[in-house]
Amino acid sequence: MEEQHVKPGSASGPGSSNGGSAGEVKPISMRGIRNRPKGRPVDPQALAQVCELLGDAPRARDLLIEYLHLVQDRYGHLSAPHLVALAAEMRLAPTEVYEVATFYHHFDVVKEGEGVPPKLTVRVCDSISCELAGSKRLLDNLKKTVGRDVRVLHAPCIGRCEVAPAVVVHQNPIGHATVEAVHKAIRAQAVRCPVPKAIDYAAYRAAGGYRLFAECMSGERDIESMIAALEESGLRGLGGAGFPAGRKWRIVRQEPAPRLMAINIDEGEPGTFKDRWYLERDPHRFLEGMLIAAAVCGIGGIWIYLRDEYHGVRELLEREIAKLQADPPWGLPPINLRRGAGAYICGEESAMIESIEGKRGMPRLRPPYVAQVGLFDRPTLEHNMETLYWVRDIVEKGTGWFAGHGRHERRGLRSFSVSGRVKTPGVHLAPAGITVRELIDEYCGGMLPGHRFYGYLPGGASGGILPASLGDVPLDFDTLNAYGCFIGSAAVVVLSDRDRAVDVARNLLAFFKDESCGQCTPCRVGTAKALELLRQPVWDAPLLEALSQAMADASICGLGQAAPNPIRCVIKYFPEELQ
Repeated sequence: MEEQHVKPGSASGPGSSNGGSAGEVKPISMRGIRNRPKGRPVDPQALAQVCELLGDAPRARDLLIEYLHLVQDRYGHLSAPHLVALAAEMRLAPTEVYEVATFYHHFDVVKEGEGVPPKLTVRVCDSISCELAGSKRLLDNLKKTVGRDVRVLHAPCIGRCEVAPAVVVHQNPIGHATVEAVHKAIRAQAVRCPVPKAIDYAAYRAAGGYRLFAECMSGERDIESMIAALEESGLRGLGGAGFPAGRKWRIVRQEPAPRLMAINIDEGEPGTFKDRWYLERDPHRFLEGMLIAAAVCGIGGIWIYLRDEYHGVRELLEREIAKLQADPPWGLPPINLRRGAGAYICGEESAMIESIEGKRGMPRLRPPYVAQVGLFDRPTLEHNMETLYWVRDIVEKGTGWFAGHGRHERRGLRSFSVSGRVKTPGVHLAPAGITVRELIDEYCGGMLPGHRFYGYLPGGASGGILPASLGDVPLDFDTLNAYGCFIGSAAVVVLSDRDRAVDVARNLLAFFKDESCGQCTPCRVGTAKALELLRQPVWDAPLLEALSQAMADASICGLGQAAPNPIRCVIKYFPEELQ
């Protein structure tokens, strides 16, 4: 089997930078002409601090975001002297470092004349599931009651919708948060996320784990049969796009080596938390699926992109990947775990790749597609975590196991992240094609006491809003298109008669406005204008439709294209709320 390794961050590898110049031009000293380079000089103390943090690590361009995290974790913010020193050490222009640092929500860049932020930050999630659970009131009360040494901010979805309202104290998430619980965590300095108690490497290997991967590497398993198994099972990408997994393997395998892999665990869609749910319980099932895909496609290097809010999962993966590398079942390609920095747009595959390369997470124009020109300009197999999670089970249990599930003429299993007005929120593994009424009654214990089913979001913030009268539509890829909606990552938010669809739409558009990367005008200006129109007491439906069409037609990526879905759904399915 072909084996191509790419050493991450090496000076000759794809992450290297072009530091240095061919020669030095001495400045001419004369009146009116600068006799020194323009810009801020490097502060020796800041440079020494940055060098100490980086140690012997390579000064590669693609590691910029990792190093920004190192500085912020150590000092609590990013000061101008540290940014300039980091730029000098990595042989980058200070503007390159500054534009990356200011792009991501989780980097606190202290500008000239600004004070240093408090050492402790409390982030209150204000996305739709948490807003339904009272996060606005919680945010207001916390701002009034915490001391001056604590900063309280609103935050977009943090991937804990099943325990809404959710709050993060520094890095420690608190579910079903109350003012008292947050104050208790602050007093106790409970600021680190506990590491989940998942199935570890030894237990996974003892139960037959990584045997299938070893069979792939040894040639005992035929490559063609592996790809065929995925095709026959009907497994599709479970991050939202739904591209057939087996077909993707075929496409990438045909591209010239070295081929790379990028795994998307950014999971920033409001209402979505399935990837975290599975990783907290059985991370090696995902890791083995990842290695099987790498073996089949001849992958020379793997990059795992994990959202920054999942601090406990990151420690878990670091620990378990280290165990895997220390005692591998077979030779492994390089595995790189990269940390996001708070940007919903990085859920888009090309924006994620830009972020892995140490840049702003801005989507690329396509074609070319990432399968041909992806990470470091190499053919790239891009997958969602959950897609890889099912690979081992599908091959070992046979394609009929996965495809044998399903309702209403659909095939397969779906992991529904359910939140909102139900008794038992959480990740529910259910047949593809199940209806939301069946999901609520059979898996979620029914509606909350005193609540009547009113509507639902079938696919998170971007998937649209449907009324209870359409509660019998099968939930799966393609089944919702006729209604102006889609299942996406299967994030189902259930609404009751105590909620209003217009308020939900305002919440979602505020999220899209804040998360737009700003690259294209239709999305950057369109989301802001749409939110302004939605906040009016009477909606201008014709103007909103014209704006929605422009955003859907002209936006570069799915954020701007899908942002109008909530608006259109409210106008179409909830007209009584607009009276």
